[in-house]
Amino acid sequence: MTKPLEGIVMLEFCQFMAGPSAGLKLADLGARVIKIERPVHGESGRQIAIKNIFIEGNSLVFHTINRNKESYAADLKNPADLAMVKKLIAHADIITHNFRAGVMEKLGLDYGSAKAINPRIVYGVVTGYGNNGPWALKPGQDLLVQSLSGLTYLSGTRNDGPVPFGLAVTDIFCGAHFAQGLLAALLKRAKTNKSVLVEVSLLESALDMQFEVITTYLNDGGKLPMRGAANGTGHAYLNAPYGVYRTKDSYLAMAMGDLPAIGDAIGCKITVLFPDPARWFGQRDDIAKHIADCLREQTTSYWVALLESLKIWCSAVFNYRDVLEHEGYKSLEMAQEVQLSGDNTLTTTRCPIRINRQKIYSPVAAPLAGADTDSINHEFNLTTHETT
Repeated sequence: MTKPLEGIVMLEFCQFMAGPSAGLKLADLGARVIKIERPVHGESGRQIAIKNIFIEGNSLVFHTINRNKESYAADLKNPADLAMVKKLIAHADIITHNFRAGVMEKLGLDYGSAKAINPRIVYGVVTGYGNNGPWALKPGQDLLVQSLSGLTYLSGTRNDGPVPFGLAVTDIFCGAHFAQGLLAALLKRAKTNKSVLVEVSLLESALDMQFEVITTYLNDGGKLPMRGAANGTGHAYLNAPYGVYRTKDSYLAMAMGDLPAIGDAIGCKITVLFPDPARWFGQRDDIAKHIADCLREQTTSYWVALLESLKIWCSAVFNYRDVLEHEGYKSLEMAQEVQLSGDNTLTTTRCPIRINRQKIYSPVAAPLAGADTDSINHEFNLTTHETT
């Protein structure tokens, strides 16, 4: 399959999660992504691990978001290496970085300087909180951004206090936004034949994630979101039955639906106990408690079969073992094997995008630091004697 971005060359100065995850999306779509890294040790993300798992000297996290890329080692404080990187910029379509403010300017690799080298360059920047304001130099770390953005008051229940997501959700969303911006910039460049600057921040992505609830807050007299108090019904703005409930043997999730019909189906007389629909939102905790009491009488599989037959939106609540062993997951063919050194492989997920009904797989593992320096120097005829 010919991938949509084949022929696009991207230089990735980004580290950690948000920027490299955008690079992964473009690499899966066919772009040639070259990581510009420190000699020997590479980017700092190589040593940031989940559960302290390392594979071939690099963290498992690094492998998950840097597969299908190349690595070019350059000491950007060394004039000779810097000159070669600038020469490489002349051949690139995209540059991305997430250095703190002022770093690329000192190196002569800021947008204006890159545009002077390559007038058609798409230049992408990831920051934590934007370029200005009191947080501009604050560390752009996912948990800090979740905490500052209000996001931690949307999970759990009213009695829990702030609850952050158990994954780097602002990094991941920001990476997706970054990829969208870079793709849009490529389209604009194709029309204008001129360079484009793309900027995203973790905080803006975290705020955009919450556009529904922030809009509600702004148009509801400034009332803070109030999570539900009952078990599994923490959403700040949705009535019962929305939530997760304990059953006789596990858990059941129910989305929005016709409350009287749901009550009748599970033997819970909602309309008798709560006859005024106008008051249901204010009574949602009490309603949820009555629903929870009824659902404990039967197993999850019993309720799913009954409720689905009545077109009521519901689901069992799966853990990773449940979902990965289910035919619903297997039919998607989401898993792929990435080839490491020798006969070793790493199992991970594939690109979620399909092109012309074809799934996108990329078995190329994350590179060792500087693994492609020599071949790239030869391909682009880069030498230490060349200057910009």
